[in-house]
Amino acid sequence: MVEATDPVCGMSVSEDSPHAIEHNGRHYRFCSEICLYKFRAAPLKYSQGQVEHDHACCGGKPHGHAAAAAVEPETADTSARYTCPMHPEVQQQGPGACPKCGMALEPMGVPVASTKTEYTCPMHPEIVQDHPGSCPKCGMALEPRTVAMEEDNAELRDMSRRFWVSAVLAIPMFLSAMAAEFWPEQMAEIIEPKLRQWLEMILATPVVLWGGWPFFVRGWRSLVTRNLNMFTLIGLGIAVAWGYSMVAAIAPGLFPRSVFNAMGVVPVYFEAAAVITALVLLGQVLELRARSQTNAAIKLLLGLAPKTARIVRDDGREEDIPLEQVQPGDRLRIRPGEKVPVDGTVVEGTSNVDESMVTGEPVPVEKRAGAKVIGATVNGIGGLVMTAEKVGSETLLAQIVHMVAEA
Repeated sequence: MVEATDPVCGMSVSEDSPHAIEHNGRHYRFCSEICLYKFRAAPLKYSQGQVEHDHACCGGKPHGHAAAAAVEPETADTSARYTCPMHPEVQQQGPGACPKCGMALEPMGVPVASTKTEYTCPMHPEIVQDHPGSCPKCGMALEPRTVAMEEDNAELRDMSRRFWVSAVLAIPMFLSAMAAEFWPEQMAEIIEPKLRQWLEMILATPVVLWGGWPFFVRGWRSLVTRNLNMFTLIGLGIAVAWGYSMVAAIAPGLFPRSVFNAMGVVPVYFEAAAVITALVLLGQVLELRARSQTNAAIKLLLGLAPKTARIVRDDGREEDIPLEQVQPGDRLRIRPGEKVPVDGTVVEGTSNVDESMVTGEPVPVEKRAGAKVIGATVNGIGGLVMTAEKVGSETLLAQIVHMVAEA
């Protein structure tokens, strides 16, 4: 059996590997679907050998679909520059935490829409798998389709988990403390004040130490770097309220008699520490969710552009190429119903183009030779041949997306 080398990780790949792709007339085979995803995202990067082999994608595990399923796709681009949402002056290469406030850094510029390839049966769309093959129902060859991958927001998931656990523990503690404040005699008859304090301590401790741990980390970092911020105040307030209450509940004899209340116990503030922690966590969740939705909206704008373009070679031969490979001066054919790939000028054909996504005008605009066309607009029933003029970040759509991302 003939074996090839994976262009991404450098591992040997058998000739019958299901993970394969054709690029610029050459066939490439991969040890796993993760490597295939990476190659699709940056074909020039790997086909021209501009980087060292990335063995981390496979981890040295056995090749094949089983191994690919056990590997999580990379969630961060270490080659991109990242910045802090709260401190834009903080910039660094690759992901990390802000040295001033401890927030997770976000990639600068326009977020990249992550996609993956699935294979489905034309006759039985419920048949979906992540590798090519035949339909188990009718035997037809499965066809590929590109779908968007869900954004991997680990910080949002972590803060959401901390918030819900903290809220569940803080709510009964808050109700108990408020009842004891307004109806102390009635509450003392239901539960002994000292026992109530110990129960509040049991509930508040995981909220403060686990739920509020990110605030302590960020607050400490702000002290070390001498960049005091809200986490400095939050961490200090929670720590003082919880620490004082712990001493009051465990060793009340350390306090003078004047501090004791009518119920014979030293007042504690477990509920304040827990509720503050839960509320701040709620604020973090809302902020992270808003940022995630903003990124999703930008990715929807990016999704308006087609993924491929049909180039007309000098010898008259036509072929579909990835949009990233289109260069200024290339002649591109736009068939009826297709999207205009990039900004340029019509050189052949007549048609009507729907430009509502840019201008808002619902009436299609007639296009003839010499007319300008805008990338991502939709061609009508006629065929056009255009010359590419603005590609990549120079297109009108890319400029719109860039302005939205900066805003």
